[in-house]
Amino acid sequence: MTRTALVTGASSGIGAATARLLADGGFTVGLVARRRDRLAQVLEDCRRSAPESQLWVADLGDLDAAEELAGRTWDDMGGLDVLVNNAGVPMRRSVKDLRPEEVERVMRINFLSPVRMTLAVLPRMLDRGRGVVVNVSSLAGRIGVTTEAAYSASKFALAGWSEAMAADLAGTGVSVRLVLPGTIDTEIWDQPGNDPPLYRGELTPAEDVAQCIADSIDGERFEHFLPDMKAVVEMKTADIDGFLAAMVETARQWKEQA
Repeated sequence: MTRTALVTGASSGIGAATARLLADGGFTVGLVARRRDRLAQVLEDCRRSAPESQLWVADLGDLDAAEELAGRTWDDMGGLDVLVNNAGVPMRRSVKDLRPEEVERVMRINFLSPVRMTLAVLPRMLDRGRGVVVNVSSLAGRIGVTTEAAYSASKFALAGWSEAMAADLAGTGVSVRLVLPGTIDTEIWDQPGNDPPLYRGELTPAEDVAQCIADSIDGERFEHFLPDMKAVVEMKTADIDGFLAAMVETARQWKEQA
């Protein structure tokens, strides 16, 4: 029996790579994003392997629309085996320069939209006794990153939500996976309204994260770092003051090199 997966933010980057990989792996894939032209190209690629794949154009910052869309995709696809909450936006600016409406927008897209979409399909997954929700957070959802307070807040919220949800759903047949990408080669580094990135090092291909997401669906582990930065998180937890001092110094050095 062919499995179905809905992937948000599927027009580029991690979402597009995940959609293509899942389609090649035998899933019928639903694609959601704002840009119809880019989404249509990804759909064309997916349909070579999964001809029943579909797309929906939506702005997930509209939370009512996001919730309605999740229910509609379930109906249109005959149910969902996997929901990949990947859509997200950056906000790279010092907290000194942030406006409340900017923080609220990031929280809507990066956190509240996954929540609303998950809650829209969760009762049906529970009634059926199976399903997987993959939440794509960020390393910035485990460590607060300088100049990314709004983004980190949204990704911390998604990580905490995922942990508690995984515990609540234990034994139901519905699983939760948390994916924490680090510095990935996507469009997130070059978006209007953001300061230039301080980081200028090596970037991990989006396809590597897509493989991590695909592997997590049938795996047993809850949490997945890519690249593996778990040691950084453990260091922060063991010595938060030392971590913050190191972050400030690293940011200073990056600025000098810019």
